[in-house]
Amino acid sequence: MSEFGFPVLYALGLWWFSTGVVLYLDNLPGRTFRWTLLGAAVVLAFATFGLIVSSAATSSLGAYAAFSCGVVIWGVLEMVYFTGLVTGPRKTPCPPACSAPRRFGLAILTSLYHELAVVGTVLFLVLVSWGEPNQVGTWTFIVLWLMRWSAKLNLFLGVPNLNEDWLPDHLGYLRTYMSKRGMNLLFPVSVTLPTVIVVLIALEAMSSQVAGAEAVGLTLVATLLALAILEHWLLVLPLPDEALWAWALPPRQKPESEGSEVAARDDSATECGIAVHPIVRQKRSCAQWARGRSLVRVGAANGACRRELLRNFSN
Repeated sequence: MSEFGFPVLYALGLWWFSTGVVLYLDNLPGRTFRWTLLGAAVVLAFATFGLIVSSAATSSLGAYAAFSCGVVIWGVLEMVYFTGLVTGPRKTPCPPACSAPRRFGLAILTSLYHELAVVGTVLFLVLVSWGEPNQVGTWTFIVLWLMRWSAKLNLFLGVPNLNEDWLPDHLGYLRTYMSKRGMNLLFPVSVTLPTVIVVLIALEAMSSQVAGAEAVGLTLVATLLALAILEHWLLVLPLPDEALWAWALPPRQKPESEGSEVAARDDSATECGIAVHPIVRQKRSCAQWARGRSLVRVGAANGACRRELLRNFSN
């Protein structure tokens, strides 16, 4: 089983690291996007060239290279989308009280240009690798594309965990096209069908007729598909998936007003470092208010008596 262990670990590590890089770069200040996209263009050129060359290789190294290039090409396209360079003609929130069919149409418009770019990339990769012995890079990209579309549909139909905090500020309007609900009818299909495919690919990779580079390629693609299924489950399970990429996500900042309210509550809730029950605080406040009113009345009465004594004494 050691021949399958390293491909699984490699796919897992590349998936985790590449996702973190995209999240980190897309959440940087907008002034950095120019340099990010410039570097991404260079990386995209090398990755495309590497996939074309590796598609003719029949070695295990060629399978790893093609897989890596497919992941990198996908990551660059995702980075282009989340930086806002290529999105869609609509860049505004969904109108209130919008029907589901109209919301779906408007949601497509928010990323139409990017989806067309992805489809064009799929066609290009299929064309350049057609008839070549190594199809790992092309299948890697297709798996990422189809599972991403599945995730988007589930976000539109409704899932408990939207992960909207991962969106950069300039794409905040996308939150209005998502729905938060316990489950949707598409989700069981979205995880069951890919799971069956993963099992079939794994059985093929472990068969006696498959060995070497072919087994490595099948294992890489199956692992990536399994990780995409895991991402789907993280949309519904109460698990802190953001902890996986805590190093890449910006720190969450509480609003200043909320922080001042919390501080005020904390100050009023303690006396000399000892917590005070809210009911005790309320009773104590009422007593202090009543005692203050009584002191005012007594002070006013004493002042009136002194003025009366002074008038009598002067007369």
